[in-house]
Amino acid sequence: MGYIKSEALEETGFVVLDRYAQELDPKEWLDLEYVDWKSSGDTRFAPLASAKGDIECNGFWNHKPPRTDKDGVWIDSQVEKAPTLARRAQEPGANVGRCRVIELQPTPYGDCLYNLHQDDNNRLNPDGTGWVVRGFFNLTDDKDSFFVLRENRTDPKGEVRIALPAGAQLIIDTQRLWHATTHLGTEPRYNLITSWTSGPELDAYIEKYNGTNKHTQVEVAQDVLEHGYAEQARKDAARAAYYAAKGQQAKLAMSEA
Repeated sequence: MGYIKSEALEETGFVVLDRYAQELDPKEWLDLEYVDWKSSGDTRFAPLASAKGDIECNGFWNHKPPRTDKDGVWIDSQVEKAPTLARRAQEPGANVGRCRVIELQPTPYGDCLYNLHQDDNNRLNPDGTGWVVRGFFNLTDDKDSFFVLRENRTDPKGEVRIALPAGAQLIIDTQRLWHATTHLGTEPRYNLITSWTSGPELDAYIEKYNGTNKHTQVEVAQDVLEHGYAEQARKDAARAAYYAAKGQQAKLAMSEA
């Protein structure tokens, strides 16, 4: 049968929407309660909606009963602090799963490439229902920072780099695309991330805000690109060596038991 997906995301896996009129009070994200949760880079998260309305960020499939990333429960204490953010997440009328603000510390391009990852949005999602994607609303004005998208984690061919000024809006099939952020500067970056279920409501929202995969590519100096590629390869090799050594140690321990 297949999943219900947005035609607008079919070609490239992402759309850029019109910039949102960004007139938010920073207290809406600075006063939230954050929890340590490792993602891509040095991060913390402030959940607005979670599996059971608790201040935690776990995948819905890790709860009892396990379920897919849909029907999130809004956290009253957090929504009271960030009512505009909650309204923005609910504006499309699409089903909301997890909804949270990410705090990302400065991350150079090479670290961003090492951090590239795909999300596990559709575990336990029944065939024939809406495919879960994610919306990203940039809250802080990070003019020099950019989102990186790749079809293949280690292949820069076709790499997409999208600028992140305040009010930038993206919808991405993050289970399809490898993604992470290069965040330049000295202060943290804040972004609202919402899991949405694809369907007519989300399609209408994409149309309303002129969603398109056409974008202005952020230009990066060739030496920075090459250093980033080398840094990703170096860190990947170090990680592989670490786990290989752990495997050898485990085998040795078993042989000596």
